[in-house]
Amino acid sequence: MLRGSGCQWRRCRFCDYHLDFSQDKTANFVLNQTTLTQITGCYGKLEVINSGSFIDLDEQTMALIEEICLAKPINEVHFECHWQHRDAIAPLKERFGRHHIAVKVKIGVETFDPIFRESYLDKGIDGTVEEIAQYFDEICLLQGLAGQTVGSMLSDIAIGLQYFERVCINIMQRNQKPIKPDAKVIEQFQQHILPIYQDDWRVDILMENTAFGVGGVVTCDD
Repeated sequence: MLRGSGCQWRRCRFCDYHLDFSQDKTANFVLNQTTLTQITGCYGKLEVINSGSFIDLDEQTMALIEEICLAKPINEVHFECHWQHRDAIAPLKERFGRHHIAVKVKIGVETFDPIFRESYLDKGIDGTVEEIAQYFDEICLLQGLAGQTVGSMLSDIAIGLQYFERVCINIMQRNQKPIKPDAKVIEQFQQHILPIYQDDWRVDILMENTAFGVGGVVTCDD
């Protein structure tokens, strides 16, 4: 988990991750360097997570990521990006591509229902699924919200698998923002959706937001 200058959208009504930021690029790099030097490269892949988009990371951090990918070696690196920064994806892929390192970029689309996504969640995505797929390789979905049904959640997952390489399902966690998890919807997810996709290699399911091991040390034996 790295730290950057912070998400530039900051309007999502369900997310307070943007509170984890600093405008001090030097301090950010010192912190990020400590984390990045723990990378072993044993899987040949790297997932870069920060509370925002990859463009929010300082250049020293990006250069170190590039250096570590070459040294380990790591041949595939995953970043996150908001829709508003989609034009920065091609240059990023070109940068790493010069070293024959594949870049996969994930977007938090949350749902493919544009009315629910923009009127309720205020996500800031004005593209169709086809347009989103032109830029992004992977998506995050947010489930466990009031107003969602088994049918709507299954539909979002199906669309995600049709257009993108991987789908990450995040179950809503309580935080400081006004939108809260709905226990009944989460129960429906666990009963009707989890059994279908829990063993699907293209689907990651995070019942807790730390399920990827964020905040801990993951070894090659894990």
